[in-house]
Amino acid sequence: MGLKSHPRLREKLISALEDGIDVGSGGSRLLRGNHEAIEALETKAASFFGSERTLFMATGYLANFAIFATLPQRRDAIIFDELMHASGKEGIRASLAKSGKARHNDPQSFEEEVKRWRAVGKDNIWIVVESVYSMDGDFAPLDALMDIADRHGCHLVVDEAHGTAVHGPNGRGLAAAYEGRENLISLHTCGKGLGAAGALVTVPALLADYMVNCARSFIFTTAPSPLMAVAIAEAISVLEDEPQRIDDLKERIAFAHDRLQRIDGADRTLSQILPVVVGSDGNAVSLANHLQNNGFDVRAIRPPTVPEGTARLRISITLNASKDDIGAMLDCLQDAWKDRNA
Repeated sequence: MGLKSHPRLREKLISALEDGIDVGSGGSRLLRGNHEAIEALETKAASFFGSERTLFMATGYLANFAIFATLPQRRDAIIFDELMHASGKEGIRASLAKSGKARHNDPQSFEEEVKRWRAVGKDNIWIVVESVYSMDGDFAPLDALMDIADRHGCHLVVDEAHGTAVHGPNGRGLAAAYEGRENLISLHTCGKGLGAAGALVTVPALLADYMVNCARSFIFTTAPSPLMAVAIAEAISVLEDEPQRIDDLKERIAFAHDRLQRIDGADRTLSQILPVVVGSDGNAVSLANHLQNNGFDVRAIRPPTVPEGTARLRISITLNASKDDIGAMLDCLQDAWKDRNA
C-alpha cells in the first residue's frame, strides 16, 4: 500500500517525538512497558476491524506463537492448512493440543479432520488458515470454512498477513464479514500492508483477557515501541481517509495479471502475489538475478520455504511501483523466460 514512506506517518511520528513520547517501551506490557499509545491503537484497531478486543504484539511470529501456544488446551485439536506459514506451525508445535494438517484449500479435507478428532473425544477444535497464502497468492475458502466451524462448534483462526490493508472493505481483510464472532480470531500483521511493524490480534474479549494473563510471548517480552503504535494507528487512518489507494492497487494487480498471462507456465492467482514457479533452484536464482541486474527487486524463493521442485519467483504488486514499472518488469521477465526455454 506504499504506507511505509507515507508523509502522514512521518509527520505523526515527528509530532509524537516532539511531544515527548518515548522511543522504547522500557519493559513488558504487564510491568512498565504499557503505554497510552499502545492502548489507543488497540482501541482504534478493534473499532476498525470490528472485533471485541485487539492485542498489539511485537511481531507476527510472536502473535502466532501466543495464539497457538496459549488458547488451544490439552483436550483440544488444531487442524491447519498444509501450506500454513511457518510462524503458525511453530506456535502449533508449542501447543498442548494435538494437531493435524488438511489438504490445501480443501474444505472437505478440513471437515473430515474435524470429524476424525471429534470421534476421539477432542473438546474444542481450531481450524487454522491464511486468508491469502504468501507463496501461492491464492485465497482460502473462508465462507466454507466458517460454515464448517459454525456447524461443528469450532474456532476459525485466520492469518490475514497478506489480506490486511489490501483486501476486504477498507482493507479490513478477507475475514471482515465474520469479525466480532465468538469463534473467530484474526491476525493482522503491521509490517506489510500497514507499513510499520508488529501485529494485531483481533479476538473475543474473554480470550483477549486469557491471552494477557497466560500468553508467555506476550507477558515475558518487552512491549512494542509506542512509536510503532502511533505509526500503525495513523496507517489505519490513512486507509479510512484514502480508500482510492486500494482501488489503485487493484488496478495494478489486474494489469499485472493480464500481462502475466503472456508468460507460459506462470501461475494464475487473483491476489497481489504472483508466483512464477520454475522448478529448480538454479533456474529461479538465474531468473531473479536477471531481473535484479535490470533494476527489478524480484527474489527467488527456494526450499525449505516452498516444497522441493517448486522453486519460484514471488512477485508482489505494490503501490510503490507504477504500471510502467510493472510492465517493464514483466517484459524483462518474458524475455528471460523465452531465453530459458529456447
